[in-house]
Amino acid sequence: MKNKISFNNNKKAFSFFLIFLISTTFMFSQNKKVKIYLVGDSTMCLYDESRFPQEGWGMPFVNFFDDTVDIENHAKGGRSTKSFIDENRWQPIVDSLQVGDYVLIQFGHNDAANSKNHPNRYTSPEDYKKYLGKYINEAKAKHANPILISPVTRMKFDKKGKVLESHAPYLKAVTEVAKEYQVPFIDLDTKSRELLEKLGPTFSRYLYMYFEPGELPRYPNGYKDNTHFNEFGARKMAELVLQGIIEQNLELANHVVKPYFKK
Repeated sequence: MKNKISFNNNKKAFSFFLIFLISTTFMFSQNKKVKIYLVGDSTMCLYDESRFPQEGWGMPFVNFFDDTVDIENHAKGGRSTKSFIDENRWQPIVDSLQVGDYVLIQFGHNDAANSKNHPNRYTSPEDYKKYLGKYINEAKAKHANPILISPVTRMKFDKKGKVLESHAPYLKAVTEVAKEYQVPFIDLDTKSRELLEKLGPTFSRYLYMYFEPGELPRYPNGYKDNTHFNEFGARKMAELVLQGIIEQNLELANHVVKPYFKK
């Protein structure tokens, strides 16, 4: 009789432990935040106050999501698909990835031909595709969700006011990789060119770090950068990325901040 009572007590204790384990696991999974890693170059990365008003689009991007999302911006200026890996910036991210995390991957500026003077970062379009494949495969191996983003356009207009393509071979390459690996793809290159064409040559400069003499105290003699964004331009580019997420009905769209209605 004593052994039977002991067995029943042990059985009840085990059942209680099992219920506790399941409930705490469920509560943990319910409270677990969606993690987004941003991987890319200077058009995406963080800047401190000393670089004001320069911003990467990853900076305002964090404000589009509610408190169920946690974003880590690992983008770094001057990096390509190759150098980001060579400098061991990618492996720590892979090591940290958990099931369901997202990785937004945007390279191209520094992979391109105008970086041939920097062999540490230059990649041909074919090598660019191979490196992108590595990012995708290693993210998927951790059951994370890679999203490819094409490099954002530079501000270059022809005489007719049409925006010139800045990264045609790399846009083609990243498009092909997205199809091959069947991963979501946001064509920020095309979206940003369409935005610039709407604004035209006169007003597009207000997106970039492009200032006439006397406009900004930090640059009294003017500053003409057709690649990097000021805070307004960074927000507009972030909006285009968000637009791509919503258009494709990605799960991330469920975590966008709700509309604000003043009572």
